[in-house]
Amino acid sequence: MSLRTLPLVFINLGGEMLYILDQRLQALNTSEDNSEKVMTDIVGAMFSKDFMDELLKPQQLYSHRTLKTVLTRLAHTSIMRLSQASMDKLYELMVMAFKYQVFLCPRPKDLLLVTYNHIDTIREFVQHTPVVVNQVDETHRKVIEVYSSLPEGEFQLLRQTLLIFLQDLHVRVSLFLKNKVQNPNGRFALLSSGPVPPGIDVPGLIRMFDRKGREVRRGEFPTGGSYTSPIREGCFELHGDRVIRLGMNIYSRNHPEETYISKPPSVKQKDDAPNLLAKEELNLLARLMGSMKAEDMAETETGFRINLFMTDGEEGGTGTSGGAEQSSFEVINIQAIQDEQAATQLARIAGQFTEGDKLPESLSTNKGADLLALMDDL
Repeated sequence: MSLRTLPLVFINLGGEMLYILDQRLQALNTSEDNSEKVMTDIVGAMFSKDFMDELLKPQQLYSHRTLKTVLTRLAHTSIMRLSQASMDKLYELMVMAFKYQVFLCPRPKDLLLVTYNHIDTIREFVQHTPVVVNQVDETHRKVIEVYSSLPEGEFQLLRQTLLIFLQDLHVRVSLFLKNKVQNPNGRFALLSSGPVPPGIDVPGLIRMFDRKGREVRRGEFPTGGSYTSPIREGCFELHGDRVIRLGMNIYSRNHPEETYISKPPSVKQKDDAPNLLAKEELNLLARLMGSMKAEDMAETETGFRINLFMTDGEEGGTGTSGGAEQSSFEVINIQAIQDEQAATQLARIAGQFTEGDKLPESLSTNKGADLLALMDDL
């Protein structure tokens, strides 16, 4: 198992989480100031110096449960609050998107390019906040310093660690199903076509040599796919053309192709057609974010209160009549469960995630406790 896997997993999953939140903020016509504050708060916490210094230390990859806890803390450094059920579904979307990117990576080393695509897009989210941009740049430099000197064998071990980490997850995502890159059983449909990685010959040719090393005959064999010559290698520096598009925002209206591997004509879309989420993701994210409408607070502070349950009192004890919080938040109640019994159970779980509460000690004392402690200090 590679001891250098955790930073790449965290940055890529964090990037996917930001993509989803950004898409929902736009879909709900949230003001630009409010959207920018949410993204700036999360990115600032995600790329804080102490947190990244701890993350970049050689260590074993955390479990899904621990990573989900860290990412929940990260999301709650902003003015948003998500229930555990919502975070579970959000985590599944993040992990499946990253799994698809890992599968399509032409070479193990190209996992860095996927990570850099996430970092580049995150930098654009906070481009109007120089302090946070400097944090992102500093983390990017540290990642380059740590990973640029790793041998090819270490990258192969890193990829193998990621595949083991992701192998049991087969969550169906309707965006992938719609684009025919995922089968109904949750497994991805990988294509046998497109350019080969840099430094690799196009398969299909057999060359035979004599004892003196001279080529004497050539033959061909069927490859089962349509392969082309490699294109140029992506840039591994702080800024530059990454060439491959894996890791870029697939939820944007004009998102690029997921990779430079060609796609079947049946799923090719027109350039001017927006790639909207399918119904399942839209329903999920509506439950996740609610109708986020915030009123200006007395001290020019803007807040978002997300309530997914039947009554306000079920989550954090917030009332609906009078009080200071009513002037700060417009609480929207959304029925996100199917029956009374499920509502009671999810409400009990969600009460653990109200602002100011701490997670159970059993979560803070397991692997990842140091990172969680750092999140508390942000």
